[in-house]
Amino acid sequence: KMPPRKSRSSSRSRSTTAAATPTKANNAKDAPSQTKLSIIGAISNSIGLCILYSLGNALGILKFAGIALGVQWGVFMIHGLPNNSDKFYDLSGSMTHLALVLSSMVLNVDKLHPRGLILSVCCVMWFTRLGSFLFARILRDGKDNRMDLYKLNPIRFLGVWTIQAVWVFLLNLPILVLNSVNQTSFPLCPLDYVGFVFWVVGFIIEGLADAQKNAFRSKEANRDKFITTGLWAYSQHPNYLGEHMLWFGVCLSGSSVFSGVQHLSWLSLGFTALLLWKVSGIPLLEKHAAEKWGKDKAYQHYISNTNKFFFGPSAGGYK
Repeated sequence: KMPPRKSRSSSRSRSTTAAATPTKANNAKDAPSQTKLSIIGAISNSIGLCILYSLGNALGILKFAGIALGVQWGVFMIHGLPNNSDKFYDLSGSMTHLALVLSSMVLNVDKLHPRGLILSVCCVMWFTRLGSFLFARILRDGKDNRMDLYKLNPIRFLGVWTIQAVWVFLLNLPILVLNSVNQTSFPLCPLDYVGFVFWVVGFIIEGLADAQKNAFRSKEANRDKFITTGLWAYSQHPNYLGEHMLWFGVCLSGSSVFSGVQHLSWLSLGFTALLLWKVSGIPLLEKHAAEKWGKDKAYQHYISNTNKFFFGPSAGGYK
């Protein structure tokens, strides 16, 4: 996680007048920072909108891109911006998942097929479990420190909600596409059943890993320790392994129907991998862990002898 935002108050002694009236130097110093954040926010929002429009238009599911953006921007305008708060950020993600899945079924009720129904139920189960887990965490911790930098500027902060709309839309691409096409000529086949197995195993691994870590962190004695037990003894990121597996299963099942441009639905898995490996998942976690335990010999032993992703031999205790 990113370090908490520091106070802007200074410990140096100043006159009452100087403390009450910011100097021109300070204003000049702050202006570029806000300008930079606004520019970054404008870029992230623009990229997000372009992705939503281009993919939605190409796959014939533009209305669902609009629904995803509408839910995210709605929560931002109603609560996020007025309160400069990310309290409902994770919960809004689950709301967007639900809105997309339900609308894809209601608006295409004449095209529903067992394959789409099964995967829709799987999706609802996944985001319900993950959303409740993340919301409980934010209620416990009060906030997500990684959001502090984004909340310094409203345009930059809006970009975070736009990107979440993109993430939820991309993640649900297989479901949205499947529920929007006629599948009567494509009965369930072996590829579907293999995909369902991947989903079930991945769901169990992710849920078990999250539960084990939550139980570990809930104990006062483990407040400043890192977890090396349970599934975490065999992989540094077992929860992410499970998440990759279940979305691979969804895409694999959908591939029994996809044709042409519809194969872009695999971006569901690709974008998940991009976020977890290069953006907000593993990089931030490893940076935080290195800052906290980097000099700890036991931690060095663990990361040097435990597979980062796939399950492998346990590193054992450090001696």
